[in-house]
Amino acid sequence: MFTVNAYAATSATEPLTRTSVERREVGPRDVLIEIKYVGVCHSDIHHVRGDWGPVHYPVAPGHEITGVVTRVGTEVSKYAAGDRVGVGCLVDSCRTCDSCRKGEEQYCLNGSTLTYGSVDRDGTRTQGGYTTHIVVDEHFVVRVPAGVALDEAAPLLCAGITTYSPLHRWGAGPGKKVAIVGLGGLGHMGVKFAHALGAEVTVLSQSLKKMDDGLRLGADHYHATGDPRTFEELAGSFDLIVNTVSAKLDVDAYLSLLAVGGTMVNVGAPAEPLSLNVFSLLSRGRSYAGSSIGGIRETQEMLDFCGEHGIGAEVEVIPVEKTNEAYERVLSSDVRYRFVIDIATLA
Repeated sequence: MFTVNAYAATSATEPLTRTSVERREVGPRDVLIEIKYVGVCHSDIHHVRGDWGPVHYPVAPGHEITGVVTRVGTEVSKYAAGDRVGVGCLVDSCRTCDSCRKGEEQYCLNGSTLTYGSVDRDGTRTQGGYTTHIVVDEHFVVRVPAGVALDEAAPLLCAGITTYSPLHRWGAGPGKKVAIVGLGGLGHMGVKFAHALGAEVTVLSQSLKKMDDGLRLGADHYHATGDPRTFEELAGSFDLIVNTVSAKLDVDAYLSLLAVGGTMVNVGAPAEPLSLNVFSLLSRGRSYAGSSIGGIRETQEMLDFCGEHGIGAEVEVIPVEKTNEAYERVLSSDVRYRFVIDIATLA
């Protein structure tokens, strides 16, 4: 084990602070990464504040990690020192179940190992990217294309793959009408991907205050869901709706916007249960689905797609000392569209 600098939570109520965490020594198939940037995800806030259950403190969050390889194990074949790489929400899985064999480690039937807050294979607790270095099995490391800056690539490891995966799975592309609900950290990536995939893209947001941004990012249309006329005018319009918001909404109202055979996919995770009238599905052969992140293979595919199309996240880079302030700004939706911590300020 060796010690690295970290910015971590010591309780659910205290601000994050400078400290240190332990990393395992580099094993035969491990990659040692010097972290350059890490995105601030809403999940980080939920976790450190205990919103999703008991937490083992101290915990350094962060699962949108980009950096440079500094050392590799003796059996590593995919990476070498100097490579630009990323690590997302997963650092291990069983690799033997049906899901893992299909390359969908996010749905590991025996439970995947999360980048922070999980029990690792050696019995220790995983610590995330609010640290200077991380040791990860090469299977769970992805390559960042040369055409994508490391700061703009960091949010792709969660926000990016979370929106790319359903768009890819449900066939967003030419001839398809796609709606993205919400224009935040997830939503702005959904717009970029849907546009690059060739779909006709509509943003559905509570108000029109981000309309200029939405159109700049690639949306063809922008409508306010706070206006009841929106649901009348757009009834039966969309082949696919990707809901990125974590607030409770009227599912039936949004399902009414789907064309016959259309699908609405939830990637946002509201704290309260959602309900629907089954006739919203039966009457037009519609589907209502959920989607998590993507597996490692799909995450690499997404990054390569970003490299080919010049796609990165819209980021505000901050020093580590601004993290607690950034948390409050995330909670008040005061960011366009993802905070990214410059880990050089932690060294």
